[in-house]
Amino acid sequence: MPARLSVIIPSHNRADLLRLCLASVLRHVPAGAEVVVVDDGSPDGAVTETAKDFPGVRALRREKQSGFCAAANAGLRTAAHPIVELLNDDTEVEAGWADAALKWFTDPTVAAVAPLVLRRSDDDLSPRIDSAGDRYYLGGVAGKRGHGCLVDGEYLHTRPVFGASASSAFYRREAVLAVGGFPESFGAYFEDVDLSFRLHWAGYRVVYEPAARVWHRVSASYGPPCRRLLEQQARNEERVFWRNLPRGLLLRALPSHLAVLAAKAWRRWREGQLLPFLRGKLGVLGEVAELFRHRRRLHASGGGRDWPSWGVEPHFWA
Repeated sequence: MPARLSVIIPSHNRADLLRLCLASVLRHVPAGAEVVVVDDGSPDGAVTETAKDFPGVRALRREKQSGFCAAANAGLRTAAHPIVELLNDDTEVEAGWADAALKWFTDPTVAAVAPLVLRRSDDDLSPRIDSAGDRYYLGGVAGKRGHGCLVDGEYLHTRPVFGASASSAFYRREAVLAVGGFPESFGAYFEDVDLSFRLHWAGYRVVYEPAARVWHRVSASYGPPCRRLLEQQARNEERVFWRNLPRGLLLRALPSHLAVLAAKAWRRWREGQLLPFLRGKLGVLGEVAELFRHRRRLHASGGGRDWPSWGVEPHFWA
């Protein structure tokens, strides 16, 4: 039976990485799947032209760069199949990666599958994990499960997880669109965590599948974080906390969250990055009305009562 899968690859101005990504995807993609490259406003058109070099790959060009979330949503809307694999352009996939994940979608409660994402480096004989799913801590801190660890022990086994890292994640298309897709105001960073919360609110589950393996050149798409990106990270992390935690969990988490803010402010001060951190955190104050409108919509949906099963970890930080 042909795979009911659309592989969506947002890309901006990184045709060299995209070429490697597409070559690996086309070697291993199941028969009948489609591959779509979303060119997020690359000024020279090189991303679109690179996609055209690969037979069967469809290019969707956006004239203006709008960020990862908008590009991913455009890909989701245009996808022809019910399951979507969202891939960064700095990833490469292994044989069987899609088949291992697709089997989970026979369960209608599963909205996302997190593959085992490995860090591409000079030492691929002893690879380290980039992500074995996303985790979320009570203090309002999001992180990659298993980040920096060797592939052994618990990371060899399938299990429910809080979320999937959008660098490589399989999604049930209709579920993602029904909860509003990726939050385009975020641009990038923590957008996958925000989406995972909304999928849980809607009653869905997320599963980690280690047999689905993807290699990631970490941060190749963005390069070293600059002050603007540090500010964006700080703002989005705060948005996630106030937008998405159910009322009972929010009250329980608030003391831990305040402790986390103090600890992070101290660390950023020592790194000479306190100003962008504070701009990001305090910038959320101007969004209070929208944050609470979002919360009201979630509570009105009737979800949230099963939050103990979502995988929010009781520690305030890793």
